[in-house]
Amino acid sequence: MTAKLAEDGAPGKRSQPAPKATPMDSALEEARAAAARGEVPVGAVVVDANGSVLARAGNRTLELRDPTAHAEIIALRSAAAALGSERLIDCDLYVTLEPCAMCAGAISFARIRRLYFGASDPKGGAVEHGPRFFSQPTCHHAPELYGGIGETAASSLLRDFFAARR
Repeated sequence: MTAKLAEDGAPGKRSQPAPKATPMDSALEEARAAAARGEVPVGAVVVDANGSVLARAGNRTLELRDPTAHAEIIALRSAAAALGSERLIDCDLYVTLEPCAMCAGAISFARIRRLYFGASDPKGGAVEHGPRFFSQPTCHHAPELYGGIGETAASSLLRDFFAARR
């Protein structure tokens, strides 16, 4: 009688499957890549109703010399191109930092179903802070909001990035 071997070859030891990466994990990867390029470390991922990734992006404002090249804007543009529609109905956006007013406007116009964000941004955020864009009577569409998703990792990434520049 032979002992059953685990995937790693050790007798009697069962291996655990690696946890599945979440869309916020992917957004954090994009934020890390942005930081490596010298950009403010913000990442964004758009998923469809089935959870399939349509687009992912990190900040590229310096690289592209474009003040609108925020992670959210780039991801929304890519997702719209992938779907062939300016409306991202039934799509969700995961972003590592609370969106600014420009990005909140684009999220509304794209008709994003749910917005998940990591770190709050008391200075530049426009969802929980500042203009609270989605609460304004002039806002045509407000997504469901879920803040604090991956907040510790997102906040640490931002804090470390700016500490290294001071």
